[in-house]
Amino acid sequence: MKVGINILNFGPGAGPVSLARWAQFAEETGYHLVMISDHVAITPDVQAEYPAPFYDPFISLAWVAAMTKRIELGTTVAILPYRHPLHTARLAANLDQLSGGRFILGVGAGWAKQEFEALGVPFDRRGAITNEYLEAIRACLTGDTASYEGRFVSFRDVHTAPRPVRSPRLPIWVGGSGEAALRRAVRYGEGWHPIRIRTDWLRDKGLPMLRNIAEAEGKPAPALCPRIVLRITDQPLADDQRVAGQGTPDQIRKDFEALASMGAEYVLLDTYTGEPESTRHPENSWAMLTSLAEQVLDLGRQALR
Repeated sequence: MKVGINILNFGPGAGPVSLARWAQFAEETGYHLVMISDHVAITPDVQAEYPAPFYDPFISLAWVAAMTKRIELGTTVAILPYRHPLHTARLAANLDQLSGGRFILGVGAGWAKQEFEALGVPFDRRGAITNEYLEAIRACLTGDTASYEGRFVSFRDVHTAPRPVRSPRLPIWVGGSGEAALRRAVRYGEGWHPIRIRTDWLRDKGLPMLRNIAEAEGKPAPALCPRIVLRITDQPLADDQRVAGQGTPDQIRKDFEALASMGAEYVLLDTYTGEPESTRHPENSWAMLTSLAEQVLDLGRQALR
């Protein structure tokens, strides 16, 4: 199981220096993966959760790729309806080439209604748009020329070079926890990327639903690649009041053991507290992540070698 870090590309502490320091910390500490979140228009609903300045994930990851050598890079998650699929496919292929085959395209349908309105994208069609854009992106990533005919986008005989290093199957992780998102993950993804989950929900509901959908679709179930909130506490938290990654070192150890037993291939750690000022002090997150890597998990230490 590989373990990664969601590095912060937003808030008052975000900037070129902080992005570089996050990436260098992750690689030097031994983590396998860094991922970056996505918004395009920082409307009031976005600002309330992920305040400006907000650095574009694709440009930021190109910057990170140039200063790292082995760590994988990805989006958690690129909001597909915001960009034409030809554009997204080219960004993904270019990043995979420039990083030497280290890019993972994490995608989602989005949630910020005001942002959709600002971009002129119909919010109530976002699921259907996401599905269609995924089909179009796959066409672009798997051939030298691509054509696609759909309800929302159509194009013909578009040359796609440079192809991804890992063409024809550049990894795509699909986010979301509802039935429609799980069906999307089965149909289009190599990975399912749920966020802020409980391990009992994952075991009893999420994974059984994913496997049932995969069986009905006649496809293999995508790999489990969750993003969890990391918050280490001195006192135990009630298990019915916490999500995976929160609690004492022993509770978090058990979360990792549970995720490993469920076949997780990657786990992404999110240290953002919801306090914008915390982005000015990444050293607090780094101390927690260092403790996790070195002391908390035997499984983690094995994975991080």
